[in-house]
Amino acid sequence: MSSLSDSPESRTATDPAAAGTAPDPAADPAGLSLREASEGDLDSIWRIESAVFGSDAWSREMMREELVADHRRYLVLVDTDGAVQGYAGLLIVGSEGDVQTIAVADGVRGGGHGRRLMDALLAEAERAEVREVFLEVRADNPVARGLYRSLGFEELGVRPRYYQPDGVDAVIMKLEMKGRR
Repeated sequence: MSSLSDSPESRTATDPAAAGTAPDPAADPAGLSLREASEGDLDSIWRIESAVFGSDAWSREMMREELVADHRRYLVLVDTDGAVQGYAGLLIVGSEGDVQTIAVADGVRGGGHGRRLMDALLAEAERAEVREVFLEVRADNPVARGLYRSLGFEELGVRPRYYQPDGVDAVIMKLEMKGRR
């Protein structure tokens, strides 16, 4: 958990439209668009959560609490039928942000959608005048670590055996928003 998070441990794997707005197929060549997540997306989000994170997955109730909690911003990546294909969440407290989670369904992974979700979270952090964004990422996830480095995150340290029950270390990363653009 980051220094500012009171939520479940955070993990990491365009402007979103308002909640309930139909996806904009022109937003992406694959027809995927972003919108604000709602509690009604819980079942779809949790299916992806379970598939992507396996033994590290948050419980369905923990995910529901994240979606409705104060100071959180959750986005979903949806296809032209409105089916959720990915999600990401950000906690904002004062001038700090914490990427709570990010995941993309297996069928659309590798298409730049993780970067797109991260860019949207970082744009939200900018709007909220966040100065620093933190995240934790599994030490054994070089793809995610590479994405975060390419977005300007720097590695701060390691939390040994943070991810349970696997006992995998978490790499703590931080982005100074001032130098982002």
